[in-house]
Amino acid sequence: MPRPEPFDRRTFLARGARTAAGLTVLGSAPAILAACGGGGSSGGSSTSSGAGVSSATPKPGGSITMGLTADIDGFDPTSNRWDANGVIYGRTVYDPLAAVAADGSIKPYLAQSITPNGDYTKWTITLRPNIVFHNGTPLDAGAVKANLDGARASALAGPAFTNISSVDVTGPLTVTVSMNSPWVPFPVSISGQYQVGYIAEPSTLGKTASQHPVGTGPFVFQQWVPNDHFTATKNPHYWRPGMPYLDQITYKPIVDFQSRENTLKSGGINILHSDTLQNYVDLTGDSSFVTVTDLHSTLEPAQSFFMINTAVPPVSDVRVRQALAYATDRQKFINTIDNGIPPQSTGPFAPGSPYYAPTGYPNYDLNKAKSLVAQYGQPINVQLGVTNNPINLQGAQLLQSMWKQAGIQSTITQTESAQFILNAVVGTAPVGSLALNFARNKDPQIQQALDTARSNPDPSVRTASYQTVAKRFASDVPYLWIDRTVWIVSAKPNVMNFNGPTFPDGSKGVGLQDGRIWPTQIWIS
Repeated sequence: MPRPEPFDRRTFLARGARTAAGLTVLGSAPAILAACGGGGSSGGSSTSSGAGVSSATPKPGGSITMGLTADIDGFDPTSNRWDANGVIYGRTVYDPLAAVAADGSIKPYLAQSITPNGDYTKWTITLRPNIVFHNGTPLDAGAVKANLDGARASALAGPAFTNISSVDVTGPLTVTVSMNSPWVPFPVSISGQYQVGYIAEPSTLGKTASQHPVGTGPFVFQQWVPNDHFTATKNPHYWRPGMPYLDQITYKPIVDFQSRENTLKSGGINILHSDTLQNYVDLTGDSSFVTVTDLHSTLEPAQSFFMINTAVPPVSDVRVRQALAYATDRQKFINTIDNGIPPQSTGPFAPGSPYYAPTGYPNYDLNKAKSLVAQYGQPINVQLGVTNNPINLQGAQLLQSMWKQAGIQSTITQTESAQFILNAVVGTAPVGSLALNFARNKDPQIQQALDTARSNPDPSVRTASYQTVAKRFASDVPYLWIDRTVWIVSAKPNVMNFNGPTFPDGSKGVGLQDGRIWPTQIWIS
């Protein structure tokens, strides 16, 4: 199956705000800006000397505790809001229909094959045989249909699947998904990079799945105490022979990055998950830990940006959005908040991506920002929202000071991660309706380019379309680009193979990807 494309018409803008990893901005009446990891659909792990990967014979048994950046709000893949942390939870109790391979392509996982017809208006999903859910119910075509129909009916995920006209059971293990128009990168949407594609036992959907997940995954739900811990135990009937290796895995949400690091160093957790560069500085090179990062990913690495709710004033005016861009000193932000490590971003693609091209995005120019504010001719006041993480508050305060120099006032608010995602999805008055186009940006040129990229199988045509999107983002400014999002995972040396996932056929999966790892093949030496 070919390399996945970075986004399509209905999913890209949702991808941009998937992590709730950083800052948000609520505008004065109230526009919302969200700073999150975004961009590519197939970010990858870039580690030195195979760090976090082990070819030794796994030793079964034992348990680990992992410190995450935030908790999940529930486990129902059709309704709950999953960021990178949520995907890790999801991969623990569920399996996806497909997943990202080490080369960036999409490969079947629970599925045995995912095949299009000639014009990409139908995709046939054929499941692997003899797989059962944790409660003994067989995984069959009806279960896949229930999950995909649940996603289509979901207020959260449904807008991404309006191009699907029907999901039909065409055999005991076969489902055919019919489209209203060609959908070339459809497999990306069910590859488990977000919650869609993870298959829950169908009788739990919309009922008990949110609090008590039942999947086909490597571990079986045992206990969840929100904002304290989640524990799952080894699935004794897992369909992948010999896996998982651990007897038990526990996740502890530790929002403060320094507390998470201190807990790792004191032995309170075995492995740490972070998107804060100070953890990278502190732990990289420390022989007491094995640390991996996606800093040098070549597979569409995530980008950090601020998302503007363009539907409401004052940021409904492009001059205000451009003023914010010119007033944002990206390098100062990187030096102050991100330890000067990641490169600046000027769009959704990084150099090295086949979709990268210069975008013309505004560089820092305070005088230009002041001129645009003067042209607007009215007081500008925006709300700047952040998740409840001290480093995010520090970043918001830095932005506040930058924008003030240009004559833009701002007010900072804080929310926990799940609420942050909800704010982006729903917007705030007078918006108040669900949208995966979180920025609520309406640009006919972007729409046309995304339509073309979604439906045309010619790679050169699709590349040109994505480059058009990136250039339009630069001029219309629904996003304020900052830098590359960098995730790290650091573990005690006896935590083995946390970055070495494989597919059922033995081929390599992508490791640390936009904050996501796989628990299936971790073992303790």
